[in-house]
Amino acid sequence: MKHGIDPSLAIEAKAITALAFRNGPIEDLHAGNACAVCAGKPEFSHVSDEEMKRIMKAAVNAMYRLLWQRDHDPEAYLKSLALGERYTLRWDDPEIETPRPR
Repeated sequence: MKHGIDPSLAIEAKAITALAFRNGPIEDLHAGNACAVCAGKPEFSHVSDEEMKRIMKAAVNAMYRLLWQRDHDPEAYLKSLALGERYTLRWDDPEIETPRPR
């Protein structure tokens, strides 16, 4: 069962994702050429441990900065969201499904 999507929350989620992930080290990986041998094959690793560490560290740092701004400098937070939103205008909205019981 899907919940209704809150449009303003969807914009915020996409902007945060752009700022925390897309504009970080993952963009460097994305900008390279696809591997002719392993592209599209899930049995091959496409990201090294060192690359994953860089991606996650950058994402955590960006998320911390954004959450800090949200709590301590709302004006800067809104400016950051506006910047992030510029990258996401054509992105799909989130899809929220009811969690399955564990």
